[in-house]
Amino acid sequence: MGPLDLPYIAEYAATAVLLAALFALCSHKPLAILQQSGYKNKKMLAWYARKENMLFQQYCLLALMLILVSGLLGICFSSLGEDWAFRIAGLPFLFFCVVFCVVDRKYALKVPANRTPRFKRLAVIYFFVLAVSLYVLVAVFNIVAYYTESELIGVWRYVPLSLLPFLLPLLVCLANLIASPFEGMRNKKYIARAKEKLDARKDCIRIGITGSFAKTSVKHILTAILSEKYSVLATPASYNTPMGVAKCLHEYQGDDFEVFIAEMGARKAGDIAELCALVRPQYSVLTGICGQHLETFESIENVIAAKSEIFEGTAADGFVVVGMDENTEKAVENACGREIVRVDETACRDIRSDENGTSFTLVSGGAEVSIRTKLLGRHTAKNIALAATLALRLGVSVEQIAAACEKLEYVPHRLQVIRNGGVTVIDDSYNANTVGAADAVEVLKSFTGKKIIVTPGIVEMGVLEKQANEEFGKSLAGLDAIALVGDTLVGAVKNGYLAAGGEEEKVRTFFTLREAQEALPEIIGGEGTVLFLNDLPDIYV
Repeated sequence: MGPLDLPYIAEYAATAVLLAALFALCSHKPLAILQQSGYKNKKMLAWYARKENMLFQQYCLLALMLILVSGLLGICFSSLGEDWAFRIAGLPFLFFCVVFCVVDRKYALKVPANRTPRFKRLAVIYFFVLAVSLYVLVAVFNIVAYYTESELIGVWRYVPLSLLPFLLPLLVCLANLIASPFEGMRNKKYIARAKEKLDARKDCIRIGITGSFAKTSVKHILTAILSEKYSVLATPASYNTPMGVAKCLHEYQGDDFEVFIAEMGARKAGDIAELCALVRPQYSVLTGICGQHLETFESIENVIAAKSEIFEGTAADGFVVVGMDENTEKAVENACGREIVRVDETACRDIRSDENGTSFTLVSGGAEVSIRTKLLGRHTAKNIALAATLALRLGVSVEQIAAACEKLEYVPHRLQVIRNGGVTVIDDSYNANTVGAADAVEVLKSFTGKKIIVTPGIVEMGVLEKQANEEFGKSLAGLDAIALVGDTLVGAVKNGYLAAGGEEEKVRTFFTLREAQEALPEIIGGEGTVLFLNDLPDIYV
């Protein structure tokens, strides 16, 4: 009976399915990292190839143990004959893959995989790719062993499969390539249905908010202010992609909203235009522009051009509220004839900010009103001014604006204050831009008592990443303790801090956030304020 007869083919298939199941269990992290990467293969592979990647080291150890033990068992049991020897040599695959999964649970991802329908579909396709690849390899190795008639090749016919752990991320990318055309068509249909649902609301006021920073905060403030007069639906959290906006519209069960507010993010040219085509905003807000996402935009000029897409995407008879800065001055040159409503420092007078909140006098549209809010930081005044300027144009009174601001709650993970006895935590873990980082450090310094920051630095700055993190490090001078997390950016942050006169003994570096958290009680010493700035997802740490 030859290697291509039916019984052998069935055995190859059973072996391939079993091994595919084992290796699939060892592939949870590359699948999750691919999801964190927005299902972009290039970004996931860059993470995997990064120096000192722990998963790469784990796969190396798994491959080494499989080669050594499988090869040794094949030789030791060769006296039983090739058929028994190579089957026994396959047992380490079961044992070590299970051990790998058990040990790997101790190093869980900070951002676990979100088991969305897309993620589940990808997992199924990945399993199919694994099974087919393994079937081909198993069949080839058996055919080679049969025709060479070599006893050593016969007992070691599955040992080459020990190298497969190195290829698992590549097979994940292959599965993603296979799934991408189908997912693209599915997403287009999903977004089109959401657009139809929104377009059916002829009387609905549609608002778009974009910018390099403060999008979520301004959306949160504007929602609260407009809710004093209208029924408002806003995209939740950081849902700022076409799929996020569509998901918000599909999940909302009612049809009674009078205002729809969409946060609009961008990582490349055309992203804002695509969102505007979906939302068709009548009015928009451009919060400000800085060098965020330079990793994909490559230059500040490209960022300005991308954010400028909001002008053409806003209705011709509408207007755009712009937080004026050096870069938005350049952006408004591309206003496409849209009315520009400028908001600068003159909109906020007598700003006072401390650990209890912010107060100032709002000056907008010829009106003045005293504002008091629990939100932290002097920059909060401008965020409120941006939202209030638009709200005034939509008929909300200054009294309603003041009342809404008085009731504002912290935006989750954006300078959110959590008090626990003598320790105050400022959760700014979703802050990942240079302007927001500077604002957060200013807020921390406004608190009394001991001041500590826990941060991995600022990401996605492209060629300016080192410079931006050195400048950020300089702003930390004067703090009582600095806990740097990870190994990607902390060197630049520390160098900047020391260059600004910082004391080296106040800086401690931790490999993971968990290690930093465990050391905090000792660092704080009972009382103090801790700022968690930019809690990076696993793809960056």
